[in-house]
Amino acid sequence: MSVKKEASGRRSVQVEVEVPGTPEEVWQAIATGPGISSWFVPTRSEERQGGEIVSNFGPGMDCPATITAWEAPKRFVAEATMGPPGSPTVATEWTVEARAGGRCIVRIVHSLFASTDDWDNQLEAAGSGWPGFLRTLRIYLTHFRGQRSAIMQFMAPVAGTEAEAWDALTAALGLKGLSVGQRCTAPAGVPALSGVAEYVTQSPYGALLRLDKPGPGVAALGAVNFGGQSMVALNLYLYGDQAAGTVAHETPLWEAWIQKRFPMPTEPGKSE
Repeated sequence: MSVKKEASGRRSVQVEVEVPGTPEEVWQAIATGPGISSWFVPTRSEERQGGEIVSNFGPGMDCPATITAWEAPKRFVAEATMGPPGSPTVATEWTVEARAGGRCIVRIVHSLFASTDDWDNQLEAAGSGWPGFLRTLRIYLTHFRGQRSAIMQFMAPVAGTEAEAWDALTAALGLKGLSVGQRCTAPAGVPALSGVAEYVTQSPYGALLRLDKPGPGVAALGAVNFGGQSMVALNLYLYGDQAAGTVAHETPLWEAWIQKRFPMPTEPGKSE
């Protein structure tokens, strides 16, 4: 993903996706707290200019931003500082553009002003993180539009390379060699998980399953390198009136399974 550089010093990256739905339906999914939480990470928003929007990427990992423009159902902008004090302010602009046939384009633009290339890598990283989430958004709007949602998020370190981490995760879930359109069911010893593969990639390592167990929803799984450490990640988005209850029941089962299959590595020189 290349950074667009302008004479004014503005630098930006852009991603977009075509999704089904009216502008109002798509706006609900990409601009409200409950909507964003249904395909991204748990998010709360004051949904007004001058208000705050906060996305939570895990314990102690809140990412707050200030809404600087709010033009429902077409456009909003949120600004946040990238990195330590003195870092540039990054503006993230979301737009919804109606298309024929009951579809819309969702466009995300990250931009900042800088006189050097020092922040280009961070901009590129911000943009490259969106495609997987936007595929989940498209599945949500296609099959579960407007439904209530609840989420389970799990991440664990794994020794070895990303490829080895992916092999370990897919083998444990009974998904090794998974292909698009394939129906799959996790083996005995794994919490309830079954559905159809909607997307599979090995660059980066990841897959999306449209679930019927533990309830209607989407499973997003992947393997990434996080600061030099290989990690496996599993997000389960469940939809419908029973979603919150199912998440409450299933979360401790998944936590126990993750801890058993992917225990925290022991530091060299230390014993249990």
